[in-house]
Amino acid sequence: MTNPLLADWETPHGLPPFDAISDDDFSPAVDQALENARAAIAEIAENADAPTFDNTIAAMELAEVELGRVLGVFYGVAGADSNPKREELQREFGPKLSAFGSEITENKTLFARVEALWTDRENLDLTDEQQRVLMLTRRGFVRQGALLEGDGAKRLREVKARLSVLGTQFTQNLLADEREWVMPLAEDELEGLPDFVIATARGAGAEKDAGGPVVTLSRSLIVPFLQFSPLRDLRQKAYEAWVSRGANGGDTDNRAIAAETLALREERAKLLGYLDFATYKLETEMAGTPDAVRDLLMQVWTPAKAAAEEDAEKLTRMLHSDGFDGRLEAWDWRYYSEKRRQAEHDLDEAALKPYLQLDRMIEAQFACANRLFGLEFAPLDGPVYHPDVRLWDVTRDGEHVAVFIGDYFARGSKRSGAWCMAMQSQNRMEGEVRPHVVNVCNFAKPVEGKPALLSYDDARTLFHEFGHALHQMLSDVTYESVSGTSVARDFVELPSQLYEHWLEVPEVLAEFATHADTGEPMPEDMLQRMLDAATYDMGFQTVEYVSSALIDLEFHNGAAPADPMQKQAEVLERIGMPHAIRMRHATPHFAHVFAGDGYSSSYYSYMWSEVMDADAFAAFEEVGDPFDPALAKRLEETVLSSGGSQDAAALYEAFRGRMPGVDALLKGRGLGVEA
Repeated sequence: MTNPLLADWETPHGLPPFDAISDDDFSPAVDQALENARAAIAEIAENADAPTFDNTIAAMELAEVELGRVLGVFYGVAGADSNPKREELQREFGPKLSAFGSEITENKTLFARVEALWTDRENLDLTDEQQRVLMLTRRGFVRQGALLEGDGAKRLREVKARLSVLGTQFTQNLLADEREWVMPLAEDELEGLPDFVIATARGAGAEKDAGGPVVTLSRSLIVPFLQFSPLRDLRQKAYEAWVSRGANGGDTDNRAIAAETLALREERAKLLGYLDFATYKLETEMAGTPDAVRDLLMQVWTPAKAAAEEDAEKLTRMLHSDGFDGRLEAWDWRYYSEKRRQAEHDLDEAALKPYLQLDRMIEAQFACANRLFGLEFAPLDGPVYHPDVRLWDVTRDGEHVAVFIGDYFARGSKRSGAWCMAMQSQNRMEGEVRPHVVNVCNFAKPVEGKPALLSYDDARTLFHEFGHALHQMLSDVTYESVSGTSVARDFVELPSQLYEHWLEVPEVLAEFATHADTGEPMPEDMLQRMLDAATYDMGFQTVEYVSSALIDLEFHNGAAPADPMQKQAEVLERIGMPHAIRMRHATPHFAHVFAGDGYSSSYYSYMWSEVMDADAFAAFEEVGDPFDPALAKRLEETVLSSGGSQDAAALYEAFRGRMPGVDALLKGRGLGVEA
C-alpha cells in the first residue's frame, strides 16, 4: 500500500489527508523522501552540463519539495497535537535532517556549481528574484560551512547535529513541565474569580480528570488566575510554578541544555570565522550588528523602566492597604494592576470579555482583510488533524488564493504560545502552488454550547498571527525559498504587528465587538475606555519583554557563559530590573531562543519590527483612512507579496519612502514621547 504522505492527495485544494495518515506513516515517509532528495541532489552535482540557474539553483529547490511536504505535515501536527510517538519521531528526525543538511553544504562538487554561477552572475541574464535566490543560496552554503575543510568541517557537522538534538529536548522538556503541573482548587478558593476563569478551571480539571477545578500552566488560565485571585498564597504557588518551567531538576531540567547550546553556538560561529554567535546571526538581519540591537533596546529600556517603577509604587500602596507588609512581588503585579485598571479606566475584563467573542473576532480579521486586500473566506469541509481545527477557502475575485487553517484552543498536547506556519508555501516552481496556512493559538476552550471569549490581549494575538498568515497567503513569488515569511527575522514580525492596529480601529470594534448573550454592540463609552487603556501597564509589558531580549543578546555576544543562570542574574542586576517584574521568558523556558536557532540573538526582532509597524500604520492615519485602497495596494505590492525576494529595508522603503526612528514606537507605547 502506498504511504499516504507520499501519494497524490485527492483532497480539497490538496490538503494533507489527515484522516488517512497514521503516526506509523511518518518515519518511512521521511526516510523515502530523504532518499529521493539525496538522489536528486547527487544528480544535480554530477550533471556533466555546465551549471545554469535552472539546472543547479532551481533544481536544488525542486529536489526537496517532497521532503518539505512530508515535514510540513509532521512538524505542524507535532507542535499542535503532540503525543509520545510524535515526540519520539522528533528525536529521531532531528539528527537525520541535520546530517542531510550537512551533506549538501559539504558537497564540494555541488558548491562548485553554485560558486561558478555566483562568479559569473553578471552575465547570466537573471531576473531580480533569481539574483536574490542565487545570492541567498550561495550565502547559505558559506554560512553552513561550505568553505571549511578537514577537521573544521567534521566538527561543524557534529556541532549542528548536537544542536538539533538539544533543541528538540528543550522543547519536549518544557512541554512535559507544562503538561504535568496542576494546582487543584477547592470550591471556596474560586471566590473572587470571574465566571469565565471558573469555567476554564473546571474545563481544565475535566481534561486532567482531576475531579474538580484546577489551575494549569496554560497561559489562557494562569494569567487570568493571577489577575483575579485574591488569595495571595495561591497566586504565589501558581506563579512560581509558571516561572520555574524547565528548572525543576530531574529529567526535564533545561539549564544544562541551555549552557551546552550556548557553548556550541559560540563554537559554530568561531569555526566559521566570526567573533561570536550574535555577530554571525545578525549579519543577515536588518539590524546587522549586536551594537545596533543593544542601542535600540536601551533606548526603550530607560523610559519603560521609569514607567514601571512609577507604577510599582502605586501597586505597592494598594498591597499595603490590603494589609500586606513588605515589597510588591511578581505574583502581586497582575492582581493589583487589574484592580487599578478597573479603578482608573472603569474597565473590568470580566465585563469586557463577553464582547470579544472568538468567532466575531475571526469575522473581524476576515472583514479587515476583505476591505484591505479583497480577500473572501468561506468555510471549507476537509480533513483536519484535530477536531478543534477549522478550515476556510480563501479567494479573491473568484480565484482560489489559499487554505486558511485555524487551531485556536489550548490543550495538553499543544505547546504553549501562538504561531503561524505554512504546511504548503506559495510558489510557481512547477505550476501555481497556493499556500496552506495555519494559525495556532492557546485560547481557553469554552464549555459545550457556550461561545469562546477572549481578552483584549487574546484578540490582539489573533490579529497578530493572522498578519503572518496574510504574509503567506498574499505571497507572489516564483521560488519557495523566498516565499511568504522567508524573510529576515527582524522583518518577519512587521506584517503581524502591523495587522494588530486594525483591531484598534473603532469602526471595526463597533461592528464586531458584540455581546455573547444579548448581541448588542459594545457601548461606545466602554469601547473608548478600552482603547484609551491600550497602553495601560505598558511599562510592565515593555520591561518584561526588553529584559528577555537583552538577556538573549548578552548570551550570544561574547564568550558563552558557563552558567547561563548566573549570567542572567548579572545582566538583570546591571540594567536594574525592577524587583516585582520577571523576564517574560526566563532561560529554562525561553523556547524562542533554545528550541532552535530561529530567534537566537534575535528576540529583539519584535521590537525592531514594531519600530516599522508603528510608522507603517501612521501612513494610514496620515491619509485619514485605515482602509485607504491605494495604501493597502502599495502595502501588498511592496511588503506582503514580495516575501524574501528583495532586501527587507528596500521593501520597507518602497512602501514608506524612508526608514523610521524609534519615536513612533515609544509614542505608541505611551512611554513619554510626544508627537
